[in-house]
Amino acid sequence: MPANSTPPAAAVFGCAGLTLSDDERRFFAAVRPLGFILFARNIDSPEQVRALVASLRECIGRDDAPVLIDQEGGRVQRLRPPHWRSAPPGAAFAELAERDGAKGREALYLNFRLIGRELAALGIDIDCAPVLDVPVPGAHDVIGDRAYGRDPARVAELGRVVCEALLDEAVLPVIKHIPGHGRAMVDSHLSLPVVDASRAELEAEDFPSFQMLNDAPWAMTAHVVYTALDDRAPATTSAKVIGEIIRGVIGFDGVLVSDDLSMKALGGSFEERTRGSLDAGCDLVLHCNGVMAEMQAVAAALRPLSEIARERLGRASAMKRRATPIDPAEAAIKVGRLLGLGGMV
Repeated sequence: MPANSTPPAAAVFGCAGLTLSDDERRFFAAVRPLGFILFARNIDSPEQVRALVASLRECIGRDDAPVLIDQEGGRVQRLRPPHWRSAPPGAAFAELAERDGAKGREALYLNFRLIGRELAALGIDIDCAPVLDVPVPGAHDVIGDRAYGRDPARVAELGRVVCEALLDEAVLPVIKHIPGHGRAMVDSHLSLPVVDASRAELEAEDFPSFQMLNDAPWAMTAHVVYTALDDRAPATTSAKVIGEIIRGVIGFDGVLVSDDLSMKALGGSFEERTRGSLDAGCDLVLHCNGVMAEMQAVAAALRPLSEIARERLGRASAMKRRATPIDPAEAAIKVGRLLGLGGMV
């Protein structure tokens, strides 16, 4: 970005449908968010997605505007058959890695090379994966089989594989949900999880997977209250959790984006949610559902990207690389065989 240009607004927005409306074009052009995120409602065919991605970037005048998507595999994948693979969930690779670590890593690497290849072909350059949360027995299944096991070291090991595979396709990974969503007893999409574990327990079991990947380019916050850390605010809007734990104890210094502001875990108006997240230390806020009235409320409280956020974005972008190409059919067959599923996966 030229030194004399106005920084983008510190937000990532969704849009309502398969194409942009005139109102959306005008709104995005006026607000100039950093980037965008796509969901299943925005997905039809490869040609349509490529056109939508181009339109989003065109309306804010930046060819390099980040475009995000949640493409984990299993329950959480926005790109689905018949145009894209149906990738297995994280638990399938965790189970294989438990039996044979090398095979588990190989299958996961190939799986996310294929995912990254699909995303890059559409112009999508950020994948909100891997999940580094470590579920505890009895936790809500909002994480469930998305997780890479219950051993923080194994979760980190497999999370690292996901990051490396995506980066090898020039797609940036987003580790989530920092500092850990695995103890939540409710779904933060619907209500606010409150975790009463001690700080010692959190430091021993929840933080390590994130500490071991604290060099990741991006991370997404957890809408979770940790009473031992801050009994008043969820991590997303807690300056103490972000400053002392995420930036301090965990040591993450990449781009920090909030989880979706429209989730019911957060209280207050959208202006308050936006200001609270940015004041607490998030580099960016994320608003996903494409509802114009909500986006306008978020925009009313936005501010330009900070200088340190721009530095973090630059460092993150520099991590993209292109590895030796893989044969997608051969890779998909090998993933299926390694997982014991027979043919192509």
